[in-house]
Amino acid sequence: MTHRIVFVEDDADLAELISDFLSRHEMEVVIEPRGDAALDTIAREAPDMVLLDIMLPGKDGLSICRELRPKFDGPIIMLTSLDSDMNQILGLELGANDYILKTTPPSVLVARLRAQLRNLRPAQPVEAQPAKGSRKAVFGQLSIDPVSRDVVLAGEKIPLSTSDFDLLWLLASHAGETLNRDLLLKEMRGVDYDGLDRSIDVAISRLRKKLGDNPSEPFRIKTVRNRGYLFSLSGWE
Repeated sequence: MTHRIVFVEDDADLAELISDFLSRHEMEVVIEPRGDAALDTIAREAPDMVLLDIMLPGKDGLSICRELRPKFDGPIIMLTSLDSDMNQILGLELGANDYILKTTPPSVLVARLRAQLRNLRPAQPVEAQPAKGSRKAVFGQLSIDPVSRDVVLAGEKIPLSTSDFDLLWLLASHAGETLNRDLLLKEMRGVDYDGLDRSIDVAISRLRKKLGDNPSEPFRIKTVRNRGYLFSLSGWE
């Protein structure tokens, strides 16, 4: 299976070199040299993965990562020459899945990219029982239909991506229970939580926003400190 990648890199020679190498390992690369054009290119190409340099013309890679993460479900990889603990921490905090130096041997680079791409496999169906006598799960003004995959809140249909719906259904299927990141990652992506992956946190934040939750004091999808996330039974009246 060939995976599509957008590589945002202004060094044309390096970009072509890495692109040619990745193409030998079932990765089709689209090169974008400008940071201020990156988001448009990513939206147009709909890649499986994004590689970001940090120092770019028009907009830096960290800013791109911050803006891209809430609306992109795939892996975001910082691929840069900046070997700084602060940049690594910042990149991961902004939602990057990995931070790789350009001096990394090509074979190791491919292995790390493949590891991230393996996480793209479709999530296993969530085993849950909707409300008795109905295929829908209903919580006050919120209804979730696992067959049509429609979500309606206060009479308004809420558009959700596939992964956002799967996460909501998983949380709602365990309403009133606290689910930790490890369980959520295993169910959603089939991987263990490594202490650094922020994709679940980003997805929760995106889901809260779409469901009108309070970002500073969420009352619908609550954060339980040091434990995980809880779908509230009483937040939908």
